[in-house]
Amino acid sequence: MSTSVSVTPERIMQFAWGYVPTFLLEAAVRNRVFDVLDDGPMTIAETAAVTGASERGLRIVMNALVGLNFLTRMDGDRYGLTPESDAFLVSTKPGFQGGILKHTSGQLIPKWLDLNEIVGTGKPKASVNQEGAGTEFFQNFVQDIFPMSYPSAQVLGKHLALEQRGGTVRVLDLGAGSGVWGIALAQSAPNVTVTALDWVDVLPATRATVGRFGLANRYVFVEGDLGSADFGQGHDVVTLGHILHSEGEARSKKLLRKIFDALAPGGTVAIAEFLVNEDRTGPVVSLFFAANMLVNTDDGDTYSFGEIREWLVEAGFVDARLLDVPGPSPLILATKP
Repeated sequence: MSTSVSVTPERIMQFAWGYVPTFLLEAAVRNRVFDVLDDGPMTIAETAAVTGASERGLRIVMNALVGLNFLTRMDGDRYGLTPESDAFLVSTKPGFQGGILKHTSGQLIPKWLDLNEIVGTGKPKASVNQEGAGTEFFQNFVQDIFPMSYPSAQVLGKHLALEQRGGTVRVLDLGAGSGVWGIALAQSAPNVTVTALDWVDVLPATRATVGRFGLANRYVFVEGDLGSADFGQGHDVVTLGHILHSEGEARSKKLLRKIFDALAPGGTVAIAEFLVNEDRTGPVVSLFFAANMLVNTDDGDTYSFGEIREWLVEAGFVDARLLDVPGPSPLILATKP
């Protein structure tokens, strides 16, 4: 008797249409569908009247989102939010994750269209971790992805308990972007001051976010590239939020040695990354992100905790460890002895 399992092309067909949910969600975010329905269930006509979008376009997109369980339909013609869309797709709420969707069609997908050629050459057409090519990308990106890291940064602040330390605690936020890591640490303790370092044309976004949180008087802003900027010395904490994946192994090792020199004895480096497991079989989101680095950087990749731990030990750090946070991966912490 044959025990072979029959296979079907179903998954392949699903993946052939895999781009569709992303674009449907982006269209709904850009046309404020989730924001409008946050006020309560509406008909297509009512949603069109508030958003200014066409009834035909909204009907097709919103029905598809019902099928994907991002919207509900009740009483035949009224549409409402699901718990998931209510928590993560309403732009005025702290858990909003729609920022990355807003960049899908304009910034992300066009680069992925060259994947076949990039696989052949191993290099992207433009690398976003180079200041010239990457500045515009990050100018438009960093504030929208603030909510992705903020819960993790808040957990880090609580874990470090910086308010219990005597005197001023100096935090260096490298590749600060939106400022999310330094902001959360400054919020966690009144004795924290932050030096935020990023490219000259990205720092206005950092300043704007810091200003909205009322923390500008505790900040110093430094313009520069991670490879050439002076990090100073004597910092108590250095945050490296989703930076190593774009740098590649050689530049990451050099950066960690530079961070080691910038820390005071007993200081902590906190690293956020999309970690893969040791044999690179998952998590699938981190494997996807490795491909994103292939598309967007010269040498970037995603790494395992074991790999990054080795780099930290080579740089002189001790006690490399994981901290569970509500992000895609745990944070990596290590100490300068």
